[in-house]
Amino acid sequence: MKIIIIGSVAAGTSVAAKARRNDEQADITLYNADYDISYSICGIPYFLGGEVDTLGALTPRSAPWFKKRYNVDIHTRHEVTEIDPEQKKVTVKNLDTDEVIEDNYDTLVFATGATPLTPSIPGVEKDHVFQIRTIQNTATVDTYMRDNSPKKVTIVGAGFIGLEMAEQLIQKGLEVAIVQRSNQVMPHFDKDMAYRVEEHLEQKGVNLLLNEEATDISNNSVETTSGRVIESDMVILAVGVRPNTKLAKEIGVKLGTTGAIAVNSKMQTNLTNVYAVGDCAESFSLITEKPIYRPLGSTANKMGRIAGDVITGGTLEHRGILGTGILRVFDLAVGHTGLSEKEARESGYDVEVLHNIKPASADYLGGKELVIKALADRETERILGAQIVGINGVDKRIDVFATAITFKAKAEDLFHLDLAYAPPFSTTKDPVMYTGMALQNAIDKKNRLIAPQELQDRIESGEKVQVIDTRAAKQFEASNVNGAINIPLANLRTDVKELDPEIPTVTYCNSGVTGNAAQNVLRNMGFKEVYNLSGGNKNYQSFNKGKQ
Repeated sequence: MKIIIIGSVAAGTSVAAKARRNDEQADITLYNADYDISYSICGIPYFLGGEVDTLGALTPRSAPWFKKRYNVDIHTRHEVTEIDPEQKKVTVKNLDTDEVIEDNYDTLVFATGATPLTPSIPGVEKDHVFQIRTIQNTATVDTYMRDNSPKKVTIVGAGFIGLEMAEQLIQKGLEVAIVQRSNQVMPHFDKDMAYRVEEHLEQKGVNLLLNEEATDISNNSVETTSGRVIESDMVILAVGVRPNTKLAKEIGVKLGTTGAIAVNSKMQTNLTNVYAVGDCAESFSLITEKPIYRPLGSTANKMGRIAGDVITGGTLEHRGILGTGILRVFDLAVGHTGLSEKEARESGYDVEVLHNIKPASADYLGGKELVIKALADRETERILGAQIVGINGVDKRIDVFATAITFKAKAEDLFHLDLAYAPPFSTTKDPVMYTGMALQNAIDKKNRLIAPQELQDRIESGEKVQVIDTRAAKQFEASNVNGAINIPLANLRTDVKELDPEIPTVTYCNSGVTGNAAQNVLRNMGFKEVYNLSGGNKNYQSFNKGKQ
């Protein structure tokens, strides 16, 4: 059996490695137009920032290494220019010599990856404008920085790469501006959580311009839609990627609704013996089962292994993804998995939302605050998604949520998890467990939650709502929810006569715990409709600032 794989970064090499493990007799050939194979795209910002010492550290594998280890032929600087699916033949051009050859296959795999989007901005072709994608491209950026010592950099785009580059270049001593066309960073995050990242970026000195587009790039500046002129002697374009599907389309391979190649659970396309894996291929959501496109190295490796197994007679199948991701932004870790609130509502779910603010470990050992936003479906009680921002402990919790969602856990299941506890690592009731408990109570309408947006909407609609601040007077005077009255929890039982049990009532404290206690008091005293403000005053104030 002759297998030809087009592309040899994460997905392509994974196909080859698994196929060889299963079948020692298969003839496996990879063609790659680039110079390098199996490199870490995700590590590129950290090389440019100086955390990774050498570019070679991001390219641990070479074509000769692969040949020796797996008996697989990888031809770099060889571009597949044409495919004849009837004759099962590819035409390949050697980019160094211009020699053209033909090769035959029994099975063809597209691992062609994705290409960076280039916005239509006058000046993008200039020598000081770069995209972050390949090892060779990274070497060019590094050389430019060494030779020209840029002082001011503008980054166009505020996704993962844009934010990672901002962090690294600030730490390298450069002035950094980010221009983002939407009203928030990180498009897969909800706005109320993205705002916490935006605040941190600005605290670290990043000039963040939201709702702005770059309209012109000159030799020393970037102009935006509002007329701002940002001094810049280097520009990074990080506006996203597009699946590289040109060759596949030419031979009749079907594309999915996301624009990537449509595949089934075995990574097969609509053409017999033609597969697609990695950043050129479409995946599907484990929750909605609808197609999604989230190009990540982890998913690419998984897809590659599955295809390599299936091609050689195995039974592996792709089970879908949650779009789980994590990012370091200076001191913050930022993680997400599953659906955002916006995505969940657009998908038709009746969503319960909790903002849980808790220390990642015991506060007497310096535990730092985590902000967890978690969602559950009121009908099935299933966890739908989570977003977390914090100094530490984010990776641990987001992986627990991802695992729970994968196995269709309900909110109450989180509370019953037997998670590792010791004061340096967690709290007696881990933030994940507390999240499950609070969500389940809200779903059961024992302790109902109300998010800042919903509270504001109900008040602005003219509904009469009484809002009770259960904190000490000093805390209330320093910061409070608009229209709230201050009745500390210790006084609530005696001062309850000031309240009307027939009117919808919202209790709150700093982050939720005391507000929940007050909610229980009022419920037990006959108040008919009592809510605890999700995330308390901390979350409310962050929400208000984020809307400005």
